[in-house]
Amino acid sequence: MAAKVSLGKKVPAFKIASSNGETFNLADKKGKKIILYFYPKDSTPGCTTEGIEFNELLPKFKKLNAEVYGISRDSLKSHDKFICKYDFKFELLSDEDESVCQLFDVIKEKNMYGKMVLGIERSTFVIDEEGKLVGEYRKIKAQGHAQFILDQLKEL
Repeated sequence: MAAKVSLGKKVPAFKIASSNGETFNLADKKGKKIILYFYPKDSTPGCTTEGIEFNELLPKFKKLNAEVYGISRDSLKSHDKFICKYDFKFELLSDEDESVCQLFDVIKEKNMYGKMVLGIERSTFVIDEEGKLVGEYRKIKAQGHAQFILDQLKEL
């Protein structure tokens, strides 16, 4: 997948393993807004905060015809533990081969304890009912992010 997503353009349909045991297929989501938030790692402090906040605001997202999906490079097994631990009511998508991360260009060089490593840059994308990218938010802080996205969604 060489093409990257860009604002105002249709997001290429992709399929990815989901925590619900099925395959998430973007093409099946027409008619719904999709909130796709990329996060670095299950059960880490920032990612937990972000997940809990999205979970708490889920009914408000649903009122706006939006479905929330978290996505990281973690395995489905890791996602299952994360979901059970915090009782998340939304699916987590597993991108172990980084194909969707590449599509959305979220793999960036990061400084971890003085060492440069490649990891997911916390980012969120909003896809409209027609499959077009209408919101792109990068380098975000975990805390308060879900509310920020909800507020943005009301503006769109």
